[in-house]
Amino acid sequence: MEIKKKISHVVSIDDPKYSEPISYYMNPRLKKNLDEKIIPSLQKKDKDCVLAIDGSEGAGKSTLAFQIGKYVDPSLDLSRVVFDAESFKQAIFKAEKGQCVIYDEAFTGLSSRASLSGINRALVSLMMQMRQKNLLVIMVLPTFFLLDKYVALFRTRALIHVYESGGRRGYFRIYNRKTKKYLYLAGKQTYSYKHKNVFTKFKGRFYGVFAIGLADCEEKYRKMKSKALEDTEKNPMTAGQVKYREQRDIVLYLLRKISKNTYQELSNLLGDYDLEMTLVQIRNICAKFGESDKEKDKSDIEFNESTA
Repeated sequence: MEIKKKISHVVSIDDPKYSEPISYYMNPRLKKNLDEKIIPSLQKKDKDCVLAIDGSEGAGKSTLAFQIGKYVDPSLDLSRVVFDAESFKQAIFKAEKGQCVIYDEAFTGLSSRASLSGINRALVSLMMQMRQKNLLVIMVLPTFFLLDKYVALFRTRALIHVYESGGRRGYFRIYNRKTKKYLYLAGKQTYSYKHKNVFTKFKGRFYGVFAIGLADCEEKYRKMKSKALEDTEKNPMTAGQVKYREQRDIVLYLLRKISKNTYQELSNLLGDYDLEMTLVQIRNICAKFGESDKEKDKSDIEFNESTA
């Protein structure tokens, strides 16, 4: 049944750079919203669209971002997929009306508070430019809750949360302007996507087709991400940040060990001092210093369940 559904909702994108179309399944409700809401809005004067796509590592965030971006903008290629705030700015300036720009954070540490401030500042400073060019901007994030409030609540048109189910990738939930606002305000403290007053029926599937190009294009993309990581590590400022991060991790682990606080309590404590860290980040830091599975607390289990 699922295979028939997959075949019956295939979209084909004609890209002049390739002799054959790029084809992939697209959820019919998602396609309808792109056709009737997103694409028409980008054809209006001073209208843009900013989408946030979040989820755990390896869940398929970038894959879905590429499929949406390519459908809205068939000219989308790797030149408008960027990995740092400066490249993001340049891509916005160079983009033509109606085009798509994707900020892919996977290998450059966008989840850190210091890195987040870069894209938040870039978004705010480039708002007018984005509107005048009617751009579709897709931000790929580890979690929506790390965005600054203004960007999360007022600049993003929708949140697409990508997740795994039953060990399989390729599932998503979409929160519109109203529901993502409630989700952000309700889930900010616990980084949870499950709240009794926040519910969306907009759910669907996608499949792992690399939509930007054919043949060796996916391999080129992976090399670009690897190079972005290498360039970041070679940056002297980044080296200093790495040293600081190591010191931070040691202090956090010792605090956990001495205080016996749960991951959630540590996350809340850091939040009181405007230091954003997810439960999974804290868990990974503690594991790095030898914390065993038996020592992991209940909040870690709750985090994993909340993101499923």
